[in-house]
Amino acid sequence: MKLYGSRGPNPRRVRIFLAEKGIDLPETPIDLAKREQKSPDYLQKNSLGQVPTLELDDGTTISETVAICRYFEELHPEPSLFGRSALEKAQVDMWVRRIEFQLMQPVQQFWRHAHPRTAALVKQYTDFGESNRAVYANAQRWLDTELADGRQFLAGEALSMADICALSMIDFARVIGLDIEPDQPHLIAWHERISARPSAAA
Repeated sequence: MKLYGSRGPNPRRVRIFLAEKGIDLPETPIDLAKREQKSPDYLQKNSLGQVPTLELDDGTTISETVAICRYFEELHPEPSLFGRSALEKAQVDMWVRRIEFQLMQPVQQFWRHAHPRTAALVKQYTDFGESNRAVYANAQRWLDTELADGRQFLAGEALSMADICALSMIDFARVIGLDIEPDQPHLIAWHERISARPSAAA
């Protein structure tokens, strides 16, 4: 099988997940700057022209990070990263969705509408893009409050897909100019713990 990806936050989710599983699957790089994800050949694999995409040996493809990771979870259930019991699975799913809506959306809107690197690619509404700084800061405050109960991980007693999603998005936000607010001690401590894991280097 082949895993197509790039250095962006979504492919990194999968790389971290695979590293936590101990799965060695080299990534086939797609050069986003050269728009390789929009080439006719790649569009046959992923009609939306996005990364990552997993291509199985029979040519079947799976896109979307959570779907790819769930596939590997079924093949390699240990260590569990989506939960074991019905409650654990529901909590991981809940936190993945919360991270996607509360953290990912304002970061994506800032990147799309306010960052200079995307200005040549899309029509930007800069005021709207900049307004997402405050939205993201509020999301950080909410997450810091959630982590104030002393938990080590977002969902349950072990690292899960929720932590992986949050780490990749927070790190991407920092790269584009949206850092962690200094008055978020619980979020900062969580970020330091997760970043110290070997998989975070993926």
